[in-house]
Amino acid sequence: MDTRQPIVLTVTHHDPSGSAGIAADTETAASLGCHCASVVSAITVGDTSALAGVAPVDDSLLVEQARAVLEDMPIAAIKIGYLGSVENVHALHSVLRDYPDVPLIIDPDATLADKESVLAPPLWEAMTDLLLPLATLVAPNRREARAMAGEADVHDAQAQELLETGCRYLLLTGVPACEQQLENRLYDARGLVREFRWQRLPPAAYGACGTLTTAIACHIAHGLTMLEAVNRSQQFTWSAIADSRRLGMGRPVPNRLFWTCKD
Repeated sequence: MDTRQPIVLTVTHHDPSGSAGIAADTETAASLGCHCASVVSAITVGDTSALAGVAPVDDSLLVEQARAVLEDMPIAAIKIGYLGSVENVHALHSVLRDYPDVPLIIDPDATLADKESVLAPPLWEAMTDLLLPLATLVAPNRREARAMAGEADVHDAQAQELLETGCRYLLLTGVPACEQQLENRLYDARGLVREFRWQRLPPAAYGACGTLTTAIACHIAHGLTMLEAVNRSQQFTWSAIADSRRLGMGRPVPNRLFWTCKD
């Protein structure tokens, strides 16, 4: 019997503070019993207070990183985060077409440090056209769903428009439910599958959505169904944020190894 840990491949940016990006995904995977292989899509400058700059890697380097891992290791799931350029979206699409049977989880972010970036609209369009049709699940927050689903103006319609690209599931996160709760909504092609409500927590450093999608990729790699993976991953992410630590002078950092500190 093969007793190796499942291997999850994450494609996203490097965050020096470890709040998000490659470091956070690696920590999440280790916490959930997976080995994390990583492809760096961009280098960022920042700390626990804010991101100050982003430099995408060259698209040819992105391809070389991805193919080196995929041709060497049995990847059980792939998670995509920030890609940084339209060229990188096209490059990654050329690679992923060769691996249609590997579950693909997407945390869409076209802005990262600069929320008003003029590069964002072309990135949203490229991700929607090229990557979402390959996705097993895409997990946008409200702002991201609105940016990608240009024709829809309500949550259910936005979800349906994005699902029509070909992705199998969509998890819409951070919908206000009431003053003390937020709601995440899981959809498939038939419509709403389930609503999940979570107590609002004080904001941690950025990285919660990346932690959630990496956790989903890990649970899928372990063989769970999508509904089970989404449910367990939300609980994992909520617990990591609830146990956040103030490691720098900015916002707290989610503790993705929270369970190691419990009696």
